[in-house]
Amino acid sequence: MRYEELAEQLSREPKSWLVTGAAGFIGSHLVERLLRCRQHVVGLDNFATGYRRNLDDIQARVGKAVFSRFRFIEGDIRDPAICAGAVEGVDLVLHQAALGSVPRSMQEPLNSHAANVDGFINMLLAASGAGVKRFVYASSSSVYGDEPSSCKTEERRGRLLSPYAATKLIDEVYAETFRQTHGIESVGLRYFNVFGPRQDPQGAYAAVIPRWTEQLLKDEPCVVFGDGSTSRDFCFVDNVVQANLLAACTPSEQLQDHVFNVACGDSTSLLDLFAMIRTLLGRYRPATASATLARGAPRPGDIRHSLASIERARTQLGYRPSFDVAAGMAETVRWYAEQAGLRNEEGQDRRIWDGPAREAS
Repeated sequence: MRYEELAEQLSREPKSWLVTGAAGFIGSHLVERLLRCRQHVVGLDNFATGYRRNLDDIQARVGKAVFSRFRFIEGDIRDPAICAGAVEGVDLVLHQAALGSVPRSMQEPLNSHAANVDGFINMLLAASGAGVKRFVYASSSSVYGDEPSSCKTEERRGRLLSPYAATKLIDEVYAETFRQTHGIESVGLRYFNVFGPRQDPQGAYAAVIPRWTEQLLKDEPCVVFGDGSTSRDFCFVDNVVQANLLAACTPSEQLQDHVFNVACGDSTSLLDLFAMIRTLLGRYRPATASATLARGAPRPGDIRHSLASIERARTQLGYRPSFDVAAGMAETVRWYAEQAGLRNEEGQDRRIWDGPAREAS
């Protein structure tokens, strides 16, 4: 089923969804999209890494009438009772709640395990007990570790390089086990470097795109860890939303597998990424055109290169990235510039990207 057809079908046949991590970056985009598709949505978050402002932004964008179909629960997935209450009457679960970041897990492995593994099991048990039809969860490209292939396919894996990666792999093992022992139908999505509006630029564990964008907007120095040749398969958040909805609604008979890469299938070096951000921001703040990168030591646990095969998701889910990296970066930079109160060089608040993106290869 194509994504556009699915969106139309959902609008005609509303369902009840639970989004964990609803106040976070990816979770808030899922909530917004579901509400725009006339779904009934329960959101769960403890605000460890999410923000009330993201929920406020959703309400401002969809309007009060649409937002009335959203019910929010402030709670922690490490509490089984909270999980059990959140899934009551829910058809489908999109589980995004986690403590992300490889560096955070190196510093705080116990906290990462408690949220990412204990909380995950709590949610699986709750979903099983409530008769949830499908449980879609966020895994990570970090599970590939040091696997040497230039393009990562779901059946291959190397040595894990961080506690965070270990928690995500453990989640996949538990999901498969619970499918056999408890009958809970689950689909795991291995995200590759998701970016987009609402991604938090603050804190020691901020992702590189929001961090560099904010630093350039504030005329602060930007640092790359290593020589900048490290590459990633950067994926715009709208593509991730698409993958979640397809994974939740694709008929069981079309799913030969239960774990899928979610990416664009294209690789961008950190040096090229910085040049892209700098150029796009130059339309709002010309002074960024001369910005340069300082170099820091490589971080332990970081993977050198990461590129995804998305063939399995294409074939079984019908996944087709709507945004390539360039189009997604244009939308992302526009959003951060608008948050900073900047206008583009023509003095108009317009979209930088205003046409269809080429389909990512």
